[in-house]
Amino acid sequence: MQKRIISNNRIRSREIRLIDEKGNQLGVFDLRDALRKSREAGLDLIQVTEKVDPPVCKIMEYGKYAYQQGKKDKKPHQKSGELKNIRLTFAISEHDMETRAKTSLKFLDKGQKVRIEMRLRGREKALGNFAKEKIDKFLKIVRTKTPIKIERELRRQPRGLTMIIAKIIQQNENAQITEKKV
Repeated sequence: MQKRIISNNRIRSREIRLIDEKGNQLGVFDLRDALRKSREAGLDLIQVTEKVDPPVCKIMEYGKYAYQQGKKDKKPHQKSGELKNIRLTFAISEHDMETRAKTSLKFLDKGQKVRIEMRLRGREKALGNFAKEKIDKFLKIVRTKTPIKIERELRRQPRGLTMIIAKIIQQNENAQITEKKV
């Protein structure tokens, strides 16, 4: 939701605190004098804040100010909630499992969550215990490198098994670091 920009003749106060196009404070002016100054400069008089008395107004281009306000109002995208997939197969080799563990570690270090999927096809669905052992082996490899927490437990779904893991942010280390700096 963008706040409406008050400019030029829409300003209702009789006196204003004026800032020129270079950012210098010119002082308190009568509204008519400030409008005359802005027209002489070929720019608009924009009310920046109305919370103070007299309100602060700035001489600048209306379009430029509206663009800056629009950029300021936009929310930054959150990448920490992003979910990355790591797909394991039923007959995955030891080396491939280590490679997938390294890629999942990269995602976890960036603060992203990782969904571990193991697709089961045909007869593999009957051997669910063997598939769980493979996932446990994968988790053991990841745990040796970094502490993790399980966001969602291992679930059996129609096409296989899935679980979600995330990195544990250790606050003890952060507290120790701040104590050393003090």
